[in-house]
Amino acid sequence: MLPLKISAISKSFNRLAFNRTVLSDVSLEVKPNEIFGFIGLNGQGKTTLIKIILDLLDCDNGEVEIFGVPCALPQARKKICYLPEKFQPSIHQKGEEFLRFVLGFYGKKFDAEKAHQTCENLDLPFAVLSQKISGYSKGMTQKLGLMAVFLSEAELVILDEPMSGLDPKARIALKRELISYKNSGKTIFFSSHILSDMDEICDTIAVLNNSKITYHGSPQGFKTKHQEDNLDKAFLAEIGIR
Repeated sequence: MLPLKISAISKSFNRLAFNRTVLSDVSLEVKPNEIFGFIGLNGQGKTTLIKIILDLLDCDNGEVEIFGVPCALPQARKKICYLPEKFQPSIHQKGEEFLRFVLGFYGKKFDAEKAHQTCENLDLPFAVLSQKISGYSKGMTQKLGLMAVFLSEAELVILDEPMSGLDPKARIALKRELISYKNSGKTIFFSSHILSDMDEICDTIAVLNNSKITYHGSPQGFKTKHQEDNLDKAFLAEIGIR
């Protein structure tokens, strides 16, 4: 069964008598146990599609299924964990309190040993979990959100710009953790502007341009299509910039 199936999704916004189509007949299939990268310029509709997947936004046409269940049904979200681009936990909580709160939704208890290992994997000092989030840097806050995702052990994780706020060392650590999570039998769907990272770890990518999916396949296939040696150059060619 597919972790995520998106069928013919369309979405337009009407603002001040101006109609703008951001998604037009978008279809995607995310297979079990893969890392799927979603690529597109700012404002192209990537976050809009993610919100539709999570039933936070209605679409005009089409349907989304999560493990075969329509996304509008509450049980569809039992197997997913989502980290938004602008992750803002309560600054009044301590890191451990936040993790306990999130894990409660998945029927899990806070495991200090697992948390300690995940901190090490993400290059986050374990001691900060006993501190209030108000004292965290942007990078530390992002790592806390990622910790919650990995500790949830959700079958499908959806990440909107997960590299945001991370320095190069932390990005390397996150890529290792994403691959490890996939190797545990899970599925990952994420958007990012850092195409070199996608080239390294993604099994499949999709490109959203001018409201449509213009490519859906392997990173290598995308580079071959445009006769380029990296995803950045291939993407620029895809959107008509040379």
